[in-house]
Amino acid sequence: MTTTPLTPRPAPAPAPTPADRALRALAIAACVPYMGLKAAWIAGSRVGIPEGSVLLERPGVMAVANSVTLLMDAALVVLALLLTQRWGLRVRAALLVFPMWVATGLLLPIVVGYPVDTVVGLATGGEGPVTTGPPETFLDPWVFTVVYGGFILQALALGTLFVRYAGKRWSRVWRGTVGDLSPAVSGTVLRVTAAVASLAVLLLAGLQLAWALGLAGGPGSTTDGTGGTLNVQEALRPLYAMTAVAGVLSLAFRRGRSLPVALPLGFAWAGAGAVACWGGWILLAAMTPAAGSGMEPPALLLLAYAGEMITGTVLAGCVAVFLRRRAA
Repeated sequence: MTTTPLTPRPAPAPAPTPADRALRALAIAACVPYMGLKAAWIAGSRVGIPEGSVLLERPGVMAVANSVTLLMDAALVVLALLLTQRWGLRVRAALLVFPMWVATGLLLPIVVGYPVDTVVGLATGGEGPVTTGPPETFLDPWVFTVVYGGFILQALALGTLFVRYAGKRWSRVWRGTVGDLSPAVSGTVLRVTAAVASLAVLLLAGLQLAWALGLAGGPGSTTDGTGGTLNVQEALRPLYAMTAVAGVLSLAFRRGRSLPVALPLGFAWAGAGAVACWGGWILLAAMTPAAGSGMEPPALLLLAYAGEMITGTVLAGCVAVFLRRRAA
């Protein structure tokens, strides 16, 4: 009698833990205020929008913008479910990694920038963030607290879920130290690309810092371009650029050999996301038809945001190549 060897079945995917369920509930609940406001505005409500707000001057444009951003926040709900279900471990990597990278890039500047912005606003004698503009011409002050507070909770909950998920599925790619990396994971082309893109990102970061200080007619300057108040969000953007560059160059050139691979990888992931996605988001907002005459952004500003989007994406591409080679 002959016997047929049995192929062992793959181990079943682990069920979500109570911590996973709690984080999932928090992430979804944090989406509710923002989605509720957007749905109300699409339906014609003016809750949180004062009389004379520039948001009321182009209702068609705002309806489209509100619909897009509502769908974007709904995508976070889908991600929270995906990261905490057994079937989520079988989803193709690209279908998960790309939207998570975009979410990281859009939420990180809010997680870091809004608290700092608020503290600076209070310290300078204001009542809150200093870069949101006059509330009477945009939104009621409470809207910023509710919306950005929800974004911060979303980021913390979703980010924790993704780290836990990635630890189950891909932990092998960031094991060890930078000194343990094989030269084969980078290569000459990757190193040259990383170096050129890093230089471009740093040059743009310098320009952003000048604008943040109110110089060169940037977002922080006065109308005549001779100077103005500190724009906190713009001042923090060079920080994201330097974070991305430090992470990518450490992986590409194996610098900081005693560092765990997870540290520069995390820097590269988050920094490149903030540079590329936030730059792209601001570029899109700047190109939206202005509510009033004379509000069109200068061409140099649009080019800078486009440059951030492109160079940040190139740095993220370097990280993707590194991960593919390390996994192989």
